[in-house]
Amino acid sequence: MARLNRTGYGRGAVLLLTGMYFLVPIACAISFSVGIGGPRQSVGLDAYTGIFGADGFASSLTLTLKLATATIVLVLGLLVPALVTVRLAAPRLRALVEIACTLPLVVPAVALVAGISTVLRWGPDHFAGTPLFHVMVALQAPEFPLVLVLAYTLMALPLAYRTLDTGLSAVDLRVLVEAARSCGASWPRTLAHVVLPNLRGALLNTAFLTLALVLGEYTVAAVLGYQPFAVWIVAISGSQAQMSVAVSMVGLLGTWILLLAISATGRTRRPKETS
Repeated sequence: MARLNRTGYGRGAVLLLTGMYFLVPIACAISFSVGIGGPRQSVGLDAYTGIFGADGFASSLTLTLKLATATIVLVLGLLVPALVTVRLAAPRLRALVEIACTLPLVVPAVALVAGISTVLRWGPDHFAGTPLFHVMVALQAPEFPLVLVLAYTLMALPLAYRTLDTGLSAVDLRVLVEAARSCGASWPRTLAHVVLPNLRGALLNTAFLTLALVLGEYTVAAVLGYQPFAVWIVAISGSQAQMSVAVSMVGLLGTWILLLAISATGRTRRPKETS
């Protein structure tokens, strides 16, 4: 009994320390954003009420959501057919695909953006007068920089691969595909109506992780000279520190809500047992 009590106290202490580790910084940030503790600050919610009317908020958030949508589509469009094909037709290549997808983990974001910026500076001079010149220009369009989509896709590959691979391991993919094919379903129909529904949780988790990465990524966008949401938050922190913290808190709350919604949506409903 005494040993059980000690175990319970130990777990409680660990949970308390973990909660303080996460909650104390959040509480300090919220108190700063509402003006508590500042000798020259008035207490109020002005930092929160002025978010939507702040200069650059709508444009930066819109750009980030566009980039996130394109990145999610590209990541899923690359990985889902590749992983399904490898598991069904070429299982020996699974290790090679895993290495290729996890390789971006060893490349720091600074090194990645340094290489990208070098190519972007070198390309227009050497491809002037060729169709590749227009491609290089289109990649850097300020309205929708495709170069950021490509960079974010590389950065998201390790997390996306691990999530999708775990989802595929939880289903008997070969049996599902063979059953669908034996019923006369084409390969596109099999993928759309058989494979993807069974990967709903993995697909949602992959989309959420990719969205979180794009929302919080700063280094690549800042070095390349673009201003998505994360760069905008840092840009206004010098003149509107309270608002920058308030935006971060709202973004954190929105991320938690989205995570809970995805978790609830991806949870498979069990059929009710009949007595």
